[in-house]
Amino acid sequence: MALTRAPHLRTARLLVRPWTEADKPGYAALNADPVVMAHFPSTLTAEQSGEMVERMSAAWDLHGFGGWAIERSDDGQFVGMVMLSAPTWTAWFTPCVEVGWRLAQEQWGHGYAPEAAHAVVDWAFAALDALPNDEIVSFTTVQNTNSRRVMEKLGFTHDPADDFDHPLLGDRHEARHVLHRMS
Repeated sequence: MALTRAPHLRTARLLVRPWTEADKPGYAALNADPVVMAHFPSTLTAEQSGEMVERMSAAWDLHGFGGWAIERSDDGQFVGMVMLSAPTWTAWFTPCVEVGWRLAQEQWGHGYAPEAAHAVVDWAFAALDALPNDEIVSFTTVQNTNSRRVMEKLGFTHDPADDFDHPLLGDRHEARHVLHRMS
């Protein structure tokens, strides 16, 4: 049984779909991987990962968007997640809608992140009536070159003047973030 009413989005190689209970162990495993989580303050426990799935699923009722699980079409293997979120903290560019992704390390390097995120961004621009500033943003730490490359592949633009210190990180772990935008 699906946890959300998220639409199914098909790409050439992927199914971007609502979460199921069966996805939670795979998501917990990737969130426990220190390489996957290198640009986050810490890895997550299985309980924290499950709570995150529940929040991404519940967001559909609150915002009309949320998170999706990503699976490969050829074999149904769980790849990771892609999401649209509305940050609850304040920065010069909020309120906003952000696209983000997190994939299992063994799925890196195959182009799955930009493929899934492209489908979600296309869906958002077509389906969401009121995007703040008529744009979607994406941000990550300055050091996260892999995610920055995905943002560039998606066609997001980056102005170094837009970079910011993440308000939830303060002086901790990689607080400086780059902001990419797409109108």
